[in-house]
Amino acid sequence: MSDKQPVGIRRIVTGHDENGKAIVIADGPTPGVKTTPNRPGVIFHNMWTTKSAPARYDGPEEETSVDLPLPPPKEGTTFRLIEFPPEAKVEQVDEETAKKAFEEYGADGALQHGEGDQQKKQHSFMHRTETVDYAICLSGEMTMYLDDSEVVMNAGDVMVQRGTNHAWVNKSDEYCTMAFILIDGEGERGDD
Repeated sequence: MSDKQPVGIRRIVTGHDENGKAIVIADGPTPGVKTTPNRPGVIFHNMWTTKSAPARYDGPEEETSVDLPLPPPKEGTTFRLIEFPPEAKVEQVDEETAKKAFEEYGADGALQHGEGDQQKKQHSFMHRTETVDYAICLSGEMTMYLDDSEVVMNAGDVMVQRGTNHAWVNKSDEYCTMAFILIDGEGERGDD
């Protein structure tokens, strides 16, 4: 089991004062830091969310919370950082525990372990959301599993994930920090 403790990452938010002058309205630890026993060692830092497109920059100062679900709001976005422990250093999760994790994330329909699903899974956290995701590897190394392949990302690499079945797995010996911008999406796949 990983012994890394979650700490708030500094988050700076700008806005306007009553005269329209640009100011900093928040500067401090991320308010939405989450861990779960159903995904051992993984630390979620929910940084910001928007609830419409175009996004309102004059809206509420804070719409981010610890309980922000995995998918973004309809027509919205979610920005989060996730710290992944080395897979070899944490207790492995079976499909039932993975299902509980996705229920906790508010994305129980995303996990690809449904009845009648005969496709072989590369990992218990294989999932698919109705989103376009920008994934940036900030530090460490991350492997993204797809249905029958995998891609290794290193610090500085960027991936655009477009509604595909996938899982994020840290096969290295060190923590990996990833940034994700999830954008509500729609589209068709070959199996739809």
